Amino acid sequence: MTAAPVWSVDPRTGKHREQVAVEATADEVDATVREAHAARDALADRTVRAAFLREAATGLEAVSALLIEVADAESALGPVRLTGELARTAYQLRAFADLVDEGAFLDVVIDHPDPAATPPVPDLRRWKIPLGVVAVYAASNFPFAFSVAGGDTASALAAGCPVVVKAHPDHPALSELVAKVLRRAATAHGLPSGVVGLVHGFTAGVDLIRHPLVAAAGFTGSVRGGRALFDAAAARPVPIPFHGELGSLNPVVVTEDAAAERAEDIGAGLAASMTLGVGQFCVKPGLVLVPAGAHGDGLVKALTDAVSDTEPGVLLDHRMRDAFLAGIGERTALPEVDSPVTPGAAGAHTVSAGFLTVPAARLAEGAHELLLEECFGPVTVVARYADEDGLTAVLERLPGSLTATVQLSPAEAAGEGDAAALLARLTPLAGRVLVDGWPTGVAVAPAQHHGGPYPATTSTSTSVGGTAVERWLRPVAYQNTPEPLLPPELRDGNPLGLPRRYDGVLER
Repeated sequence: MTAAPVWSVDPRTGKHREQVAVEATADEVDATVREAHAARDALADRTVRAAFLREAATGLEAVSALLIEVADAESALGPVRLTGELARTAYQLRAFADLVDEGAFLDVVIDHPDPAATPPVPDLRRWKIPLGVVAVYAASNFPFAFSVAGGDTASALAAGCPVVVKAHPDHPALSELVAKVLRRAATAHGLPSGVVGLVHGFTAGVDLIRHPLVAAAGFTGSVRGGRALFDAAAARPVPIPFHGELGSLNPVVVTEDAAAERAEDIGAGLAASMTLGVGQFCVKPGLVLVPAGAHGDGLVKALTDAVSDTEPGVLLDHRMRDAFLAGIGERTALPEVDSPVTPGAAGAHTVSAGFLTVPAARLAEGAHELLLEECFGPVTVVARYADEDGLTAVLERLPGSLTATVQLSPAEAAGEGDAAALLARLTPLAGRVLVDGWPTGVAVAPAQHHGGPYPATTSTSTSVGGTAVERWLRPVAYQNTPEPLLPPELRDGNPLGLPRRYDGVLER
């Protein structure tokens, strides 16, 4: 069977730009995975790993103008946004290189024998080792930061795991260019180029998750696609970890006092957040709980004014545009759903931003489950709650999200009233809880957590920040093992100078 061609498509026109590659056959997927598997030992040297990651960052920066031009042609996200995203990607690679140098992620623990303990303790030495080949499924909305050289790839390589990336069909040309940069960085430090593999095609993605040498997977995308891969990973003869980011509503709660004191500011901030990147951020606020009455009316008016001034934009591809328009149609057809600013088609290839309103009671009674699902694009739902009981009833029905936000008055932020109790109700819903901010914008920092209860993610891990490396490691303990047979990381003399816990004492 002849493999289908892979085209680069301009989302501004919907037309093919160029043929980039062909979809990978099962044999080609197998060869790519085996090449990555063969590169595992070469990644064992942490000094080489760190140098490789830094070289990759430098390599991306060296051809940044070309990469941004190609990324914009395939995504329509614009040079300003893409320039910032590329800078974030380079920073992320260097941050993981620093983490590799430090070595704390190895989590070394050494306990010497204690025959007097009950039960007696033998000589035990524990650390973490890489899982093996990681399959990475690139995201559509972040062609740099969640794609070929993105966080899943960077963290897996930092852990010592080779990577095979399934390119996203929205940016195949960019994927090829970035993969070449990574491979050049690898060979510059004596690593096999196969340490980073790349395949195209839907069937190739299925073949990849089923390959017996793939040890784990990272995914960012839709609930439907992610759940299918998650189920496939679990159904293998040997199931593997699947760290998927699927869909997120990212609820926002505006208190009565906050709406009374700064409705205009909240309305403007919400408009900017929900329309950022044409509403194509995974942390876009998709449901906003606003008090009914005059104070809530003021916020809705401010939101109306701000959203009405937002220019139409191009979504990442026409499939997403069609899904957005269909989703808006389904939602506006529901009883008691109004659209003060109606989102929808603004031209042959663009969409306009808007928002919907609904009484919160409709959500609390389970009448409008569709409004509790993510709608990818520049739209949010404003639910008007009558009292605290009405607000609580909606919160109890919400699915897991990446973020949950509360907008407070200054007095509430200072500890007055029930703000602490409200935060306690939001915390079980999300992996990141914000106060008086907006969820769009995910800092790459050691304390970051980008994950949340299902369907936001399929695991409890983060895909952003240094602890993302933990997804690709597993612990191993050696018992009563002679020192000459131990890895250097577990020897008493600590020849590599690693942070560790030694007989209960933390050493740095």
